[in-house]
Amino acid sequence: MFRLLFLLPIVLCLGWYFFLRHNGVPIKQGKKGFIYILAFSAFVLGFFVLIMQITEYATTDL
Repeated sequence: MFRLLFLLPIVLCLGWYFFLRHNGVPIKQGKKGFIYILAFSAFVLGFFVLIMQITEYATTDL
């Protein structure tokens, strides 16, 4: 599931693009939505990278 996470911004941007086209809004006017989508995706990616670093499995010599 984690390896498919890169699809999140692509799917959201495509959805936003088709929403804008359907409602007749110019892409230039909807640019802020793309920025929000990319910022949200970067936040999600950063969160998962942080969680992976925190929970990284370290072997112990017993």
